[in-house]
Amino acid sequence: MHMVEIIEKKRDGKALSTEEIEFFVRGYTEGTIPDYQVAALLMAIVLRGMDDRETRDLTMAMARSGEMLDLSDIAPIVVDKHSTGGVGDKVSLVVAPAVAACGLPVGKMSGRGLGFSGGTLDKLESIPGYRTDLTVEEFKAQLRRIGIVLTGQSANLAPADGKLYALRDVTGTVPSIPLIVSSIMSKKIAAGADAIVLDVKTGSGAFMKTVEAARTLAEGMVRIGQEVGRKVTALISDMNQPLGFAVGNALEVKEAIETLHGGGPEDFREHCLVVAGEMLYLGGKAADEAEGRRMIEAAIADGRAWAKFRELVEAQGGDTAYIDEPERLPKAALIETVAAQADGYLAHVQADEIGMAVVALGGGREKKGDPIDHAVGVVMHVKVGQAVAVGEPLFTVHANDEAKLREAKQRILAALRFESEPVEPLPLFYDRIVA
Repeated sequence: MHMVEIIEKKRDGKALSTEEIEFFVRGYTEGTIPDYQVAALLMAIVLRGMDDRETRDLTMAMARSGEMLDLSDIAPIVVDKHSTGGVGDKVSLVVAPAVAACGLPVGKMSGRGLGFSGGTLDKLESIPGYRTDLTVEEFKAQLRRIGIVLTGQSANLAPADGKLYALRDVTGTVPSIPLIVSSIMSKKIAAGADAIVLDVKTGSGAFMKTVEAARTLAEGMVRIGQEVGRKVTALISDMNQPLGFAVGNALEVKEAIETLHGGGPEDFREHCLVVAGEMLYLGGKAADEAEGRRMIEAAIADGRAWAKFRELVEAQGGDTAYIDEPERLPKAALIETVAAQADGYLAHVQADEIGMAVVALGGGREKKGDPIDHAVGVVMHVKVGQAVAVGEPLFTVHANDEAKLREAKQRILAALRFESEPVEPLPLFYDRIVA
C-alpha cells in the first residue's frame, strides 16, 4: 500500500477502504508516514468528505491506535459527557458529581482550553494540589473506589488523535465534520464509557456557528456511537452568550460550587439539570429524563452532589479548604465593574469575544503550552433579553494588569449590542438527537 495512492484516491473523491484508513493511521502514529503526506490527505478529506463507513473506520482506527479501556469489571455501565466547547462552560464540575452521587459512575477524561473555549482541566487546577495527570491504573482504581474521575487524557489513549489534531491545527484542516466526529468519538470510545451524552454547542461562542452545523455534527457522532455499540445522545445547546455569569477559571469554580449548594445562575443550573438528567436516563438509572432531573435536584438539595465533588477533589490531591472556603481560591488584584451608559435591552453578545478577552487577561491560551492565570476573568451581570438602566452593572473584570484591564473593558463593551425595544431571551436548548 502506498500513501501517495491513498492521497490521490481521496483527492479524486473516492471512498477509502478500511485497510487504507488503518494503514495511514497506524503509519502516522508510528512515525513511518511523514507530516506532509498526512497533511495532504487531511486537506483532501476536508474538500471531498467521508461517508459514514469511512468515518466509522477512521474513528475506530484512531481509538485502537493506543490502549482501549475496558471498564466492565468496575460497573455494568459507566457514563461520560462531552462538550464541544464554549464560554463559561463549567458544566462538568456540577453534573459529574451530581450523577455519581445518584449511583451512576462517571469516568471522564477532559481537555484544556484553546482559543476562546475554556478547558475543564484548567478550571480544576485553580484548586491547589488537584491532579489532572492520573495514570490509567489510577483512573480505574479511583472510579472503582468512589465512582467518579475527572482527569486529563492519558497519552496511551487514542494517540493518533493527538498527533492528527496537532497537525490539523496548523494546516487549516480543523473544520471537517468527519475529522471532528472521529476526533471526539475515538477518545470517548477508547476511554471505555458505555453511555455518552454529547453537549453540542452552537452560536457565536461555539465552534459550530449555526444550529444546522451543530445538528450535522451531533447526528454524525450519535450514529458512530450506535454503530460501535455505545449508547449516545446529543443535546444541541445555545452558546450565543456565556453560560452562567462567570468566565475564567477560579471564577467558574466558585460558580459551580454555588450551584452544587443549590444556588448559581438560573440558566446554568437549568442546563446542568437537563444534561445530568439525560445522563441518568441514558445510563439506566432513571426511567426517563424527567425522573433523572428529579433525582439530580434531590442530590443537590440534600448535599450528596456537593459531598461527591468534595470527595473527588480530595481523591485527586486537591486541598478541600479551597472549595470549603471558595474565597481562598486565586483572586485578581484589580476588580472593576462597568455600568450601562444608557437604558435599553441586551440584544446580542459576541460570546467568543468575551472568551478572547479572558484569554488576553491571561486566563486562557493563545497557543498550547501558554501559562494560565487562574484568578483573572469576567463576570457578566446581564443576559440577552434583559432590560438595563443607566448606572446598572453590565460586567465586572478581574485582572492582574492595568493595561490588560483597560483592553478587556473595551473589548467586552464592543461585544455587546443593545436595543431600545424589548428582545426575546435566548433558548437554552435547540434539539435532542438520539439514535
